[in-house]
Amino acid sequence: MALIKRRSHDEHSNTLPDNLHPVLRRIYMARNVVDAAELEHGLNRLLPYHDLKGINEAVTLLIDALNKNQRILIVGDFDADGATSSALAVRALRAMGATYVDFLVPNRFEYGYGLTPEIVNVALKSQPELIITVDNGISSLDGVTAAKSNNIQVLVTDHHLPGEQLPHADAIVNPNQPGDEFSSKNMAGVGVIFYVMMSLRVALREQGWFEQQGIPEPNLASYLDLVALGTVADVVPLDHNNRILVAQGLARIRAGECCPGIRAILEVAGRKLENISSTDMGFCVGPRLNAAGRLEDMSIGINCLLSDDMNQARLLAKQLDQLNHDRRNIEQDMREQAFQFIDSLQMDDEADLPVGMCLFNDEWHEGVIGILASRVKDKLHRPVIAFAPAGVGLIKGSARSVKGLHIRDALDSVAAKHPGLIHKFGGHAMAAGLTLNAGDYARFAQAFDEEVARHLTEEDLHGTIYSDGELVGQDINLQLAEYLKKAGPWGQGFPEPVFDGVFELVNRRIVGEKHLKLLLRAPGENMTVDAIAFNTVDHDWPTVVNRVQLAYRLDVNEFNKQRNAQLIVEQVEPV
Repeated sequence: MALIKRRSHDEHSNTLPDNLHPVLRRIYMARNVVDAAELEHGLNRLLPYHDLKGINEAVTLLIDALNKNQRILIVGDFDADGATSSALAVRALRAMGATYVDFLVPNRFEYGYGLTPEIVNVALKSQPELIITVDNGISSLDGVTAAKSNNIQVLVTDHHLPGEQLPHADAIVNPNQPGDEFSSKNMAGVGVIFYVMMSLRVALREQGWFEQQGIPEPNLASYLDLVALGTVADVVPLDHNNRILVAQGLARIRAGECCPGIRAILEVAGRKLENISSTDMGFCVGPRLNAAGRLEDMSIGINCLLSDDMNQARLLAKQLDQLNHDRRNIEQDMREQAFQFIDSLQMDDEADLPVGMCLFNDEWHEGVIGILASRVKDKLHRPVIAFAPAGVGLIKGSARSVKGLHIRDALDSVAAKHPGLIHKFGGHAMAAGLTLNAGDYARFAQAFDEEVARHLTEEDLHGTIYSDGELVGQDINLQLAEYLKKAGPWGQGFPEPVFDGVFELVNRRIVGEKHLKLLLRAPGENMTVDAIAFNTVDHDWPTVVNRVQLAYRLDVNEFNKQRNAQLIVEQVEPV
């Protein structure tokens, strides 16, 4: 059972609006939002693009390519951020007059991640004169060298953390590269390429390019649906700049002003455009896009996002939906195998488990290990790396971390202490990937556990639910639930509000064989409220339970055209 901790907030020193709902005021202040300007999501509040290091060199490169009518090839990543980045780059460059612009996304099972020399060899078939990497490239030293040796110019746009050496590209735009003064380091890859396109459009406008070419100047805001999707799906922290990008994109989707691909994916997911939230982007659209890259070929997802024909987009969206269904089945099998192994360790309690947990099965699917690592991490409350075979003699790992451990830095430390143990690695604070010799797995697992144990305490290994406090009965209503949905966008680093409290239990029953449906009443109140705890049963509860303690989200349930407040339970236990 996770520990519930209430978020603290300073009641003073803020300029939030006086008419703000007191619950919302409390929520914002607990997220360090104390200035009314941070609640404004207008595009005029975006950070200026000229603070990005390398942006001028990138624009010069792109203008030269447009003037010379060069062949441009976008090389993306095989996840949702890479897919949205690729689609945005292709759409924007075509709208700005590029005649020859196409994309290439590595098949993760054949070529691995990023601009590798092998991918450059594939790219040579289309004879590109300029390669633009999106959501990758900052660690592609050999790939950039291979492209340059074939007289191909390279523009790297990325957001991942760089290593000690940068690639010798013609231009690099990455807010995390050394010397960059862009104040937000949290943009997703799709945000970076969006900023590059904004800067390019301004430069072209100043040169009279659109008039000379007889083409309309594109409205880049029309691509914010892609930016919102990629930003949320990549689980980057939603600082103010990212919240603006996501809020603007969601507003366009709700208004029906989104590309046919996003509309079609939402259709197959059974979501209505007018009610779309960041949660839908993260849990409905993102996984369907990611399924293509995990199981087959991300080109399916990118082509869906590039399609301007609704019928074609629907066909591709249905393919993505089926792939996601297949992914869930594979994941379920892998998860059962993982927890059977953990149970087989026959340890007295969780404290005896490795602090840094490594898991490997030679039958696991390389494309699904990231999800598996995340599921096990959530269950065990410790960093987890899941490994799968990745070619002759190699295994590939996908790592997920917990608060208190920067996973990429931990891998860097292991690599420094054990030279040659890790073939290659990269990633973020909370997620990373790596490759090992299969024979080195046991040695790495021990080294990883020792490194993690240096950083995490016993307290860090217990799950914690951070609560925004208790809601009085009169605040558990549809109006506040609606306010909360509109008060985001919520996501990584700006979490959706969670509340806690003790309720009188009026009724309980199991629905769908594995979900717990509750009818509750706040103490001292006459009104009852529905609640549901997904993937939770009450078989081990006492027969008679009069009260329960909950951690929950206040949500809107729509059924038979009726909208009511409903509690989505994060944790429940009888009192």
